Formats: sequence, C-alpha cells, structure tokens
Amino acid sequence: MTVDHPVGHNTLRGIALKIVSVAVFVGMQTCIKAADAVPAGQIVFFRSFFAILPIIAFLAFKGQLATAFTTKRPFNHIARGVVGVGAMGLGFFALTRLPLPEAITLNYAQPLLVVVFSSIFLGETIRVYRWTAVAFGLVGVFIVSWPELTLLNSDEALDDQEVLGVMAALIAAAISAVAMLLVRNLVQTEKTATIVLWFSSTASVLALLTLPFGWQMLTPMQAALLVMAGFCGG
Repeated sequence: MTVDHPVGHNTLRGIALKIVSVAVFVGMQTCIKAADAVPAGQIVFFRSFFAILPIIAFLAFKGQLATAFTTKRPFNHIARGVVGVGAMGLGFFALTRLPLPEAITLNYAQPLLVVVFSSIFLGETIRVYRWTAVAFGLVGVFIVSWPELTLLNSDEALDDQEVLGVMAALIAAAISAVAMLLVRNLVQTEKTATIVLWFSSTASVLALLTLPFGWQMLTPMQAALLVMAGFCGG
C-alpha cells in the first residue's frame, strides 16, 4: 500500500526552492560584480526597481495584485525599508571593492548574527548548543576567508578600498540581521508579497535620493547587467 507524505514532499520542495534561491542570489551578485565600480546607491535603485517587475507579473498571474500593497502597518514597512537599504547599500559597496568569493563569504555572518540579536533584542532563549554553533559558524567564516582575503596575506598589503570593503561587508551583515528581525515581526500579520513590494518600492525611492551624490553614465552592458540583477533579486 502506497501512502503519500505531503509534509515530506513539501519539505523537499522547500529545500529545492532554497537551493534555487541561493543560486539566483549568487547570480544577482555576479551581475553586480560584473557591472564593475558603479555607485552603491545606483546599484540599489536598479536592484530594487527592476525587482518589482517580476513580482508584479507573478502576483497578476496569481490574481493577488489588487491587494498586494494593502497594509495597516506602513511605518513598519518603511522602517524595514530604511534598514534594509542601509544593509543593501553597504553590501553592494563591499561587492564592488572585494573579490566576489570574499564578499559572499563575509555575508555568511548575517544569519549567525540573527541568533545573537534575537537573544539580545527579542529576549529569546538560546540554548548552549546554539551558542556553540554560532561561535563555530563565526570561526568558520574566518577560516573560509583566510586563504583569499588579502587582509590576511602577509605578502600583500591591503589597500584602502579593500579595507573599506571588508568593513562595509561586516557592517552590512550586522544591519541585515536587524532587518531580518523586522521582517520576522512583519510576517506575523503581513503577506509575503506585501512585504516584498513595500520594501522594493521604499528602497527604490530612497536610492533615488543618492542621485545628487554622483551616479554615473552606464554603458549598455552595465545597464543590462544591473537590470538582470534586479530581476534576479525579484
């Protein structure tokens, strides 16, 4: 007799979607890296604005577009947008200053910091084994970075831009962890589509405020890469 296990099936489906999500996320970062030294604010705009398009198309297909922006917590969404844009901007700045593997590796500190901040700000009880896992994880980030980061290479001096890149990546991981706590609060009452659309819209507007600080004229290839990054982000 064959018995279906919907829970197990959904778990496998979730794992598969997570793997695809990570792959697309790396693709987004690769596009941004390939676009070369574009101002962080300009990257945030492309990443946020063009992310809206595939989301809207998906919601229209699902028949959920009419209520996607409906919320009773606009200020919570804006707060999450401000924090998220800060993390995104610093992360993209680091991406333009560091080799791709190093920038991604340093970002691995973010989920570990979520555990730490959950204990500090939300008062969650974190067992000893979880604290141990966090400690090992942070050490793991350091070990993985060791062979590649010029910061740890005695044969080469780390230039100023790389120093800024490392600092930006670590600060971005910390701010991103705070953004995750805000999202965790929002998902208790808000739909995923609402959270994503409010964030992308808020980030697009905030990114436009950086226009006077020196956006650059993009080549057709740079524009195409940044648009693709936006679609991947969406």
